[in-house]
Amino acid sequence: MGSKEQRPVGSVVGQTPAPRPSPDTKLSGRYVTVVGMTDEHIVSLYPHISGEKNSYLWDYMMGGPFNELSEFRAAMEGQMNSPDLVLYAIIPTDQPTTPSGADNVIGCASYMNINLKNRSVEVGSVMFSPKLQKTPTATEAMYLMAKHAFEDLGYRRYEWKCNTLNSASQRAALRLGFTFEGIFRQHMIIKGRNRDTAWFAMIDGDWPGVRDAFDQWLDPSNFGKDGLQLRKLEDFRGK
Repeated sequence: MGSKEQRPVGSVVGQTPAPRPSPDTKLSGRYVTVVGMTDEHIVSLYPHISGEKNSYLWDYMMGGPFNELSEFRAAMEGQMNSPDLVLYAIIPTDQPTTPSGADNVIGCASYMNINLKNRSVEVGSVMFSPKLQKTPTATEAMYLMAKHAFEDLGYRRYEWKCNTLNSASQRAALRLGFTFEGIFRQHMIIKGRNRDTAWFAMIDGDWPGVRDAFDQWLDPSNFGKDGLQLRKLEDFRGK
């Protein structure tokens, strides 16, 4: 009689937009402090990610490597002034620092692709110097940023994207609790080369289990006297 069967629709979701991440935010943990990037931080970070020996760090980044501090500063300031992302410095707590910590920056990361209406945000521009790689400091920095996005800002979706050729980044995403969602073929042209992009995400429903695994892994009891982990992060998620 002209009527149609009712079709399935999505669940009802509150429509209040999420707040925008702030460069004034300070996230503090046992091993690391994450703070909005400043020019002081740029100067401190540069020696840890520059030079021929560190050129590989830039293989899958949008820019770099940078041969001069002035070039690096210009690129970083461009990100700091962008309305599309909020850039943070990663500062370990286990080494002597000035009161501001500006002399001890060994990495950075950002919130980007910030979608306030849909409460979705990506962690990106992740640069871990060799000094930061494969440390509890690096893991805790990623934990604190995810926790802030879900628990303080109320985002529903937290994304991680990388070049499909960047196997280390893909392994990191899975280790940190992100779920692989697929590949966007011929997604970008970066430095004159094709980039297929692997998409990963965690959602607010995933977060409690992911958070509990982080909390257990980061506990000092999970590390031996040599500082090495006793159990892998994935083990605490039952994977």
